[in-house]
Amino acid sequence: MTRPQVVIVGRPNVGKSSLVNRLAGKRVTVVEEHRGVTRDRKSVEVEWRGVTFDVVDTGGWLEAGDTLEAKVSKQAEAALASADLVLLVVDVTTGMVDEDTHAARWALRSGRPVALVVNKVDDAQHEASSWEFLGLGAGDPHTVSAQHGRGSGDLLDFIVDQLGEVLEVEALAEADDDGALRVAIVGRPNVGKSTLFNQLIGEERSVVHDLPGTTRDAIDTLVQTDVGLIRFIDTAGMRRRAKTEAGLETYAVLRSLDALDRSDIAILVIDATVGATGQDQRLAERISAAGCPSLVVLNKWELVAVDERDAVLATVGDKLAFLGDAPVMKTTATSGRGVHRVLPALAIAAADYGKRVPTGALNRAIRDLQIKQPAPTGKIRYAVQGATEPPTFTLFVAGRLPTTYLRYVERSLRERFELGSSPLRVRVRVE
Repeated sequence: MTRPQVVIVGRPNVGKSSLVNRLAGKRVTVVEEHRGVTRDRKSVEVEWRGVTFDVVDTGGWLEAGDTLEAKVSKQAEAALASADLVLLVVDVTTGMVDEDTHAARWALRSGRPVALVVNKVDDAQHEASSWEFLGLGAGDPHTVSAQHGRGSGDLLDFIVDQLGEVLEVEALAEADDDGALRVAIVGRPNVGKSTLFNQLIGEERSVVHDLPGTTRDAIDTLVQTDVGLIRFIDTAGMRRRAKTEAGLETYAVLRSLDALDRSDIAILVIDATVGATGQDQRLAERISAAGCPSLVVLNKWELVAVDERDAVLATVGDKLAFLGDAPVMKTTATSGRGVHRVLPALAIAAADYGKRVPTGALNRAIRDLQIKQPAPTGKIRYAVQGATEPPTFTLFVAGRLPTTYLRYVERSLRERFELGSSPLRVRVRVE
């Protein structure tokens, strides 16, 4: 497991390097009272309360400047991309200036978790002045005096508490090789994801491992079920970026997207009383990009009037075309109605996702589909299945095949080998 990265950013000459030295407990960076002393990223190992992490010192970030300042800013941007926590440092003695506002906007736009650190707070008067920086939108200030050490222990405690969550998630990722089927439960806020999650794991089932937390994070629960070992990943609700709070909630969305990337199957939960929305459509796009099979769960189905149900199902067909033939399941998680169908559907989707087709059977299917509907140009000489999860077929072709014909090939193979709603990849090699 790599060490967590704490990246220190801010405009020039606010005391970033002094703060690095204070956190590290030794003088490891050059400190001078003029702009531009720090030009490159410098990583320093820090240990506190048994947790080891890297503190990355960056040069001052500026929205505009000369060529050198632009390069320094690029270095800061590169450091930010790998940050687990960002410390936005400002100077209480100068007050909030435009450069602080620009740096804060840039840091928050990255989507990384950001904490506001007000430096050079040497007394109670400066402590009171630190609240001016609430206007930056980076949360409550953590006040320190990097030069004298005031508040540094409290800041280190805060850093370790924040990184503890990162370390838990990384430990889960390393444990993902336990053979369990990884199932991410995603959806907009308040559609019933956690209620569905609780119904699926059920008290009658054996919970093998559980990392508690809030649904600001992705929570993994390993469960032995009737269809095998499943790692359920309950995620934070996703909403439009414009409606996410800076810092923690934005980071929660990123963690939810990460949960999709490491899952085998995604369950997209939709509020049936509302129907599929534009945000559900964007989530479907993200699931499709992750390349995993999916189930659509229309939750709160009992609350939908009978004469409105066809219209709700129509929104699913219109908005979620990205998910192809994904099964649509109707549940009411609060009562448990319909939830019993979800686990068997997951087992079928997993089997289809890992299905391998014998080469002989595959080439007989290729021959038959070409006899039924010859390509207008080109010809498939033979095919092989190169991978599973998802099933991936490579066609060796003489000439070129139109895109419409490749869709016909994909549809034919799906029907012939009963691949259900599993994503398929069809690749072409021209000979």
